[in-house]
Amino acid sequence: MRRERALRPADEANLVLDHPGQVNVFLVAGLLAPGGFVSHAGELDAEAVRAAVGRRVAGIPELRQVPVRAGRHHEWAEREPDLAAQVRVVPAIEGLEELERRCGALMVEPLPLTRPPWELLLAPAPGGAAMILRIHHVLADGMAAADLIRRLLADATATADEPIAPPRRSSPALPAGSRVGRALFGLRRTMTTLTARGLPETVLLGARSSRHGVIFADADLGRIAAAAHGVDATVNDAALAVAAAGYRAALAQSGHPVPSELPVSVPVALTRRGDSRNQVGVMLVRLPLRGEEVRDNVARIAVQTRTEKVQARRQGTLELMRGPVGARIMDRIAHRQHLVGGFVTNVPGPAHELHLAGAALTQLWPVSVLAANVRLGVAVVSYAGRLCVGVHFDAGYIDGAAVASAVRTELAALESIR
Repeated sequence: MRRERALRPADEANLVLDHPGQVNVFLVAGLLAPGGFVSHAGELDAEAVRAAVGRRVAGIPELRQVPVRAGRHHEWAEREPDLAAQVRVVPAIEGLEELERRCGALMVEPLPLTRPPWELLLAPAPGGAAMILRIHHVLADGMAAADLIRRLLADATATADEPIAPPRRSSPALPAGSRVGRALFGLRRTMTTLTARGLPETVLLGARSSRHGVIFADADLGRIAAAAHGVDATVNDAALAVAAAGYRAALAQSGHPVPSELPVSVPVALTRRGDSRNQVGVMLVRLPLRGEEVRDNVARIAVQTRTEKVQARRQGTLELMRGPVGARIMDRIAHRQHLVGGFVTNVPGPAHELHLAGAALTQLWPVSVLAANVRLGVAVVSYAGRLCVGVHFDAGYIDGAAVASAVRTELAALESIR
């Protein structure tokens, strides 16, 4: 084991947020067609897939490192993965609902930090195999995680070094007044995060149970993009409108009044600088929940994101997530926050089909973290012409079936726009 360097403060902050009751781990699930290590009879060649993953991991330093404590902080230590433990064949999955249930159960199971914090689970499934890949947030933010996934799986059309994450580039220095403005904005944002009490008590916020549920949906990316562009909006705006339908359904199904708007936290990709693995801003978007058709909701959301996205990128990483001290403060007060009612994230993924040890990855869905007192989150990723949605919810409080039905209905409505 060789020590490399100290964790950057934002990466260290993501270790703080991983603890019992809050597993700070990204998850993607997918379906694989027969081919390569997946036989047409549904048998999986574990040694073949481990050999293929081992060759890929040899060229991905992030997947060969462990955060180890060094005094009050942590340093990266190089350690070869235990492929027998980290790439495993698990019992067969009989269908999509069972895959969803297993993903929900895994969202309360921590990854050990005694080895590189990721794992790949594979299971026979009808028509081929199922895949579940988990990556600890300390290794990557959403954009960097998407890049890790692409590098771990073989893309038939892209080179192994083609990046998904935003390119590193320098930005012109902001004038002094802008720096002062950013400092004042950051102070206001921090105080709002610590003290805001704008949201009423509803099923969306509160202590969470240990029962996590996951439901997947997807739609044609080209049609969704065309619908968004028709109202001068982006795919991200359309994804937020779809998420709004889910939050509306959760409130209505629980018997709570549905407000006109619901503020949610939305990550914003930043230009990559330095070697911190977590470089993400955040914007607050008020999702419209009442009285509008989906096209109008997308347009209303776009009006917000045009300005909020610019401000989020100018401001950079959320102030309380720039180091472990701030993260501890935020983690302590977040269980009673009433600033946001949910988390929604959208990450652009590979445009072309990926392969794992010769088996084509035909479908892919994301699952994001539930943190603080939030009981419902929506993650979206584009993959090979599809817009793929993962709904992650506290099954002890949220009617996941109602949320998923609303999400699928909204996706279909967007697809039908001409």
